[in-house]
Amino acid sequence: MNREQRYDLAHRALESCIEENADGVVILVEGQRDEIALRSLGFTGPIEKLNRGWPIDRVVVYISENYGNCIVLMDWDRTGGRLQRRLMESMTSLDINPSDECRRALSKAMKPDTMCVEDLPSFLGEPYS
Repeated sequence: MNREQRYDLAHRALESCIEENADGVVILVEGQRDEIALRSLGFTGPIEKLNRGWPIDRVVVYISENYGNCIVLMDWDRTGGRLQRRLMESMTSLDINPSDECRRALSKAMKPDTMCVEDLPSFLGEPYS
């Protein structure tokens, strides 16, 4: 897949994620810079941050109590992969229906250009929703 095809895949994944988020599905990201990046790409719905000083289990319970379904969007580096797996397992055990489709598509499309959510605006540009 060439660069243009990869970026097209990333745009399609983000468009789908933007629509779900606008319909009220929360996005869980690692931190503040990830939220800022997503907002700059056109996300308007709820975004929650994992890095808030809470244990992961508390964040998962908070998501369960306040939202239900969730899109988990950790970075696609090694640490992000570990967090993603742990969150998906914890959420599934609480009958939350987490989605990682956006992350899988972005990981496939954006490697090796970037490994993190916060860099997406510099590669993918202006909002396109």
